[in-house]
Amino acid sequence: QVQVVESGGGLVQAGGSLRLSCAASGSISSINAMGWYRQAPGKLRELVATITRGGSTNYEDSVKGRFTISRDNAKNTVYLQMNSLKPEDTALYYCNVVVVTTSAYRGSYWGQGTQVTVSS
Repeated sequence: QVQVVESGGGLVQAGGSLRLSCAASGSISSINAMGWYRQAPGKLRELVATITRGGSTNYEDSVKGRFTISRDNAKNTVYLQMNSLKPEDTALYYCNVVVVTTSAYRGSYWGQGTQVTVSS
């Protein structure tokens, strides 16, 4: 019913930048929130940044000032601009979307993830 597709990951040197995109599609009535999470091998999946439909944002402390989350509600798309990347940012980045579907179901949907690798 709902598809979530991330893109924009890749390999970058420390100090470089990447821009991740996440597009949600399908039987969506509204999107309440969208966010980015990341998971490194052997580690828990952690929140990176979230944004509500109204534009309220929340960031994990280590990315404040370096990452910026934004959204285009008309396109059901969320972006993560990542600047000043560090090796510790290396992880599989997942997009999560909190959606109310056309059948009035409220659920959380995950993308497949996009790999971000930052070399030292």
